[in-house]
Amino acid sequence: MKKFTWEMKLSLFLIAACILIYTAKILIIGDDGQSNTVTYIFNALGFLPLNVLLVTLILNGLLSMRAKKEQQEKMKMIVGLFFSEFGSELLRLFVRCDKSRENICSVLAVTKSWTKQDYAAAQDVLENHCSRLSPETADLIEMRNLLDSHHEFLLRLVENPVFLEHGKITELMQALFHLGEELAGRGDFCGLPKSDIGHLTGDISRVYCTLASVWLSHMEYLGANYPYLFSLSLRKSPFAEKADVVVRE
Repeated sequence: MKKFTWEMKLSLFLIAACILIYTAKILIIGDDGQSNTVTYIFNALGFLPLNVLLVTLILNGLLSMRAKKEQQEKMKMIVGLFFSEFGSELLRLFVRCDKSRENICSVLAVTKSWTKQDYAAAQDVLENHCSRLSPETADLIEMRNLLDSHHEFLLRLVENPVFLEHGKITELMQALFHLGEELAGRGDFCGLPKSDIGHLTGDISRVYCTLASVWLSHMEYLGANYPYLFSLSLRKSPFAEKADVVVRE
């Protein structure tokens, strides 16, 4: 059984206080319907807890919900910036290393007609797919260069507390910085033992799986709220065989 929150405790206390005040009024001066100064004082005192309940809990709750919604909007905007500046390019590179890219590109071929069930089904496929990467030496070099060139950008994102409000975003950033550190620590990828390649592939797969999941969630959000941004993101999809921003019939 869940414990009472402070809001529930305060509500019960205020309601009980209101009942006690009106009970005291009836016991002390009765309830004959006559109005006088004492009756007015008891009525005012009795309504005071209800007034506190209304202002403190209900109105404060509505304001908190509004503030939370605005913060979520800001977070989604920053997520969109992340993909525009860096995330989509890195995801496209991961897809290129995917041994089953034709299959995953087919699964993640998002369209305007997708429903919540379609997005949920695609997320389920992602959970069991992201270990099928086989990066070549050239891919590892390109990943390292891409992460290194956007290191300052990623640091600035991490400094924004709104960006890290999303649980998967925090997980993604940790995995990204770890991968960047692993790749930067190797001067030459040629001649690396299979065990080390396997270790790097595991780090890359971790980023790939989380990044693809965040991208899919972001596409669902854009499709439901910003059709014009969704349209552009579809044309730039890292899972599209030939991404082209030009609108064609």
